[in-house]
Amino acid sequence: MRMLVVMINYRTAELTIDSLRSIADDPDRPGIRVVVVDNASGDDSADRIEQAIEREDWQSWCQLVRSETNGGFSAGNNFGIQRADAEAYLLLNSDTLVRPGAFRTLLETMEQSPEAGLVSPRLEWPDGTPQVSCFRFFRPSTELIRSAVTGPVTRLFSGSDVPWPTDENGGHQPCNPDWTSFACVLIRRSVIEDVGLMDDGYFMYYDDVDYCRLAKDKGWTVAHCPGAHVVHLRGGSSSVKSLKQKRQRRPRYYFAARTRYYAKHFGRLGLLRANLYWTLGFLIANSRRVLGGRRSPHCVAEWRDIWTNFLHPMTGRHR
Repeated sequence: MRMLVVMINYRTAELTIDSLRSIADDPDRPGIRVVVVDNASGDDSADRIEQAIEREDWQSWCQLVRSETNGGFSAGNNFGIQRADAEAYLLLNSDTLVRPGAFRTLLETMEQSPEAGLVSPRLEWPDGTPQVSCFRFFRPSTELIRSAVTGPVTRLFSGSDVPWPTDENGGHQPCNPDWTSFACVLIRRSVIEDVGLMDDGYFMYYDDVDYCRLAKDKGWTVAHCPGAHVVHLRGGSSSVKSLKQKRQRRPRYYFAARTRYYAKHFGRLGLLRANLYWTLGFLIANSRRVLGGRRSPHCVAEWRDIWTNFLHPMTGRHR
C-alpha cells in the first residue's frame, strides 16, 4: 500500500462523511486506503459512517474501526496506523476536504525529497484563502509573546514568534518549517520506524509539534508543499479555538498538553521559565488593559490553568 489515510471520528459523522466524499471524488487514489477510527464516540456517528461507506460503495478503499476507549488524537491515530502496513501514513482531520490531486502531489513531494520525513499541504478556507499551518517550535520565551499580545514584545522576541513567515498573499511558499499542523500531514513509514508512534500522553494539542521535534532530532525535515490543497474547516472537530476566541475557559487537557511539551523538551526548569514568561506577559497585557480600557486578551482562569500538572507534568492527560 502506498498510503494509508487515518481519520479520527469523535461525534463528527457528517464532517467525516463529507471528507470521505471529497476523497472519493479524487481520481488519483490508486494504492491509497482510508481507515476511519471511531474514538469511542458513544453516539450513533460510527454507525452512520459505516452506513455511508456501504451506501456509497466505498468498501474497496475505506473501512471504519472502533476503538474501545477515547484516548485522544495521538492514541486514535496510533490505533489507525497499526491497522495496516503502508509506505506512508496521512493523518487527516475529519473537518477537512481534500482537493483533487492533493494526495498525488504530497506523495510526489515525499518521493522527490528523501530527507523529508513529513510533508504538509496548503491548508485553506473554503474560499481558497490560505491558513497559517507552518510554525517555529515553541520555546519558553514564546509564552511571553502569546501572553503579552503586544507589538513591541513580539518584535523584540521575534525569533520565538511561532507562525512561520508567509508571502504577500498570506500563504507559505515551499519551505522547511520546524513543524506543521497535523490537521493534514503525510508521514513517511521510515520516520515511524525511527521515531516511534505518537506520544499518547497528549490527549489533544501539542502532539504535532512534539512529533515534529522528535523527528527533527533524528535528522528528518518537514517539507511544506503548497501545491497540494486541503480545505480545513478549522474548529470543526474541536471547540478549543472557538473557546479562545470567546475568551471562555479552555479544557484542562489543553493545558496538560502544554505542560507536558515544555517539561519533555526543556525540563522542569524550562517549564518554570515558560510559566514565568507567561505571567510576565499577563501583567504587561493587563497593565495595558487598565490604562487603555482594552478588553483582556486572556481566557477565563487562564492565569491558573497554565500551572495544570506542573508538579507532575508527565503523569497523565487529564490530571
